[in-house]
Amino acid sequence: MSAFEKPQIIAHIQKGLNYTVFDCKWVPCSAKFVTMGNFARGTGVIQLYEIQHGDLKLLREIEKAKPIKCGTFGATSLQQRYLATGDFDGNLHIWNLEAPEIPVYSVKGHKEIINTIDGIGGLGIGEGAPEIVTGSRDGTVKVWDPRQKDDPVANMEPVQGENKRDCWTVAFGNAYNQEERVVCAGYDNGDIKLFDLRNMSLRWETNIKNGVCSLEFDRKDISMNKLVATSLEGKFHVFDMRTQHPTKGFASVSEKAHKSTVWQVRHLPQNRELFLTAGGAGSLHLWKYEYPVQRSKKDSEGVEMGVAGSVSLLQNVTLSTQPISSLDWSPDKRGLCICSSFDQTVRVLIVTKLQTV
Repeated sequence: MSAFEKPQIIAHIQKGLNYTVFDCKWVPCSAKFVTMGNFARGTGVIQLYEIQHGDLKLLREIEKAKPIKCGTFGATSLQQRYLATGDFDGNLHIWNLEAPEIPVYSVKGHKEIINTIDGIGGLGIGEGAPEIVTGSRDGTVKVWDPRQKDDPVANMEPVQGENKRDCWTVAFGNAYNQEERVVCAGYDNGDIKLFDLRNMSLRWETNIKNGVCSLEFDRKDISMNKLVATSLEGKFHVFDMRTQHPTKGFASVSEKAHKSTVWQVRHLPQNRELFLTAGGAGSLHLWKYEYPVQRSKKDSEGVEMGVAGSVSLLQNVTLSTQPISSLDWSPDKRGLCICSSFDQTVRVLIVTKLQTV
């Protein structure tokens, strides 16, 4: 591929903010997005922006009692577009951004900070109930149905006597019918655990030797296909989730991606073989996954095992001197992306020529 054909990552708009921003998410079916974080005075903030004529217009600023760490629209309908957030005090709130004074749902979900959140069953993505998963420093991963008050529908916590590990990232997947659904969780010690919500069991676990910063299935609403896990030491791992071997688990390929922590991974909604990784040195890398000729083979005992593919770097760009802490592709417009970084800046990016890849 020549340089002219390669995708380009262009910083379209950037805006400095007067607070630490931890997460940003597109509002589905719109040119709007939200940023979430905390003011220096210790309160939380949600800002709603709209892209207008090549600039950002602040539509609403909502201040809350506790700093907000993470958010998702994933468990809500396209009509409602409610935002679920996790805060530093362990609270899970769901907000109607049109009337954000009082949450439409609220629960004290964890004893400590909610680091990570994901949603499924809304936005027309994934079969089954609208559910939210939260992961916390208290070592637990909990699944919530907003229609059920106070108690989680699933609670994955360490068994008695086991050390509590800080859960840094969670992701839903395998939600291709009413019954099937999994949650994958990554921890500060490098553990990755795959929980089967239908059978309420631990289906698989592995360790990638470094804290797991971000996990994402390439699609939530299909039979598990691929899972990307990023780590503290600059590597990411792509697991082929189609074939699980009874002892070897899932086949994987790993890649040294950045010189520092890989904070985030996000797959392009319109093409699941393309994904962005965000690095601790303020860089973004765009990758393409290539499948092997055959995705499975038989081992020496005749048992099916997966075969990993390969990844290639399509493009990279450095946007900031500080870590890029959050990243979100527009679900509606191919190649439109937002990211936030610890230099208190939010950026709107355009990634060109993706359809030729």
